[in-house]
Amino acid sequence: MNYKHLLYFWVTAKAGGVMRAGEQLHTTPHTLSGQIKLLEDWLGHKLFKKVGRQLELTEDGRLALGYADQIFTLGAELETAVRTAGEGKKVLDFKVGVADSVTKSIAYRLLEPALSIAEPVRLICSEGKFPDLLAQLALNRLDLVIADEPMSRRLSVRAFNHPLGGTAMSFFCTPALKSQLQGEFPQCLNGQPLLIPGAQASVRQRLEGWLTRHGLLPRIVGEFDDGALMTAFGREGRGVFMAPSVMEADTMQQFGVEVIGRSAELREEFYAVSVEKRITHACVVAITDAARGQLFG
Repeated sequence: MNYKHLLYFWVTAKAGGVMRAGEQLHTTPHTLSGQIKLLEDWLGHKLFKKVGRQLELTEDGRLALGYADQIFTLGAELETAVRTAGEGKKVLDFKVGVADSVTKSIAYRLLEPALSIAEPVRLICSEGKFPDLLAQLALNRLDLVIADEPMSRRLSVRAFNHPLGGTAMSFFCTPALKSQLQGEFPQCLNGQPLLIPGAQASVRQRLEGWLTRHGLLPRIVGEFDDGALMTAFGREGRGVFMAPSVMEADTMQQFGVEVIGRSAELREEFYAVSVEKRITHACVVAITDAARGQLFG
């Protein structure tokens, strides 16, 4: 296999197209397309398909991308291991999967303590669906999974849930939208635009029950699997949105929004899932200690 061709395919898949990949690789889109075509000819399968003006991975392309991820991750690990060995330093690789339903700001606050332990750490972080990450954990490709729900006992994965703590939820909107709300919270949500998490989010079902119990009928204007995208719509005044109460100050400062109310009934819990029943990994110890003692303490 020509690994230069594989690299061009990998960067193009990650960048989402030959134009952006060409900028990263300092080559022309024409050259890039030709190199990927040679790889497809060698494999005997198409890796990309055109959908409108966009390139999308085929089934074979997604399979190839999974292997390419592993190949180039190992290459980076090889380089780090050799370089640091010559310097007499040992770097601890810490591979973490973060469920895509976990708010990005919470994920950062949870993982940041791992970089503060005594020995040098290289954090290798990936995002995905919770079940897919658990499968990676079972194959020892991950050291830890961060999620907003515990691993089900029905799964045949030998792993253990380590509760990190939980937080109430706060409701935010722009000052302009807040001026249009009438009455006290939560009744002020009636008839107002509301942005909600997607069906896969653990807090979604609790939110629906909460709205029913309080007799609230907001206008659901958007459902989002990606919490960052939901927040972006909220920042532009498209609706009221929820975020963890422990991140209130950061949310207001970063997005220029205001709190309109909080609900302790809407509680989001977070878990670290690892193959260790008794935590010994230095990074996981740092994460659990900081979460239970500072972030959610």
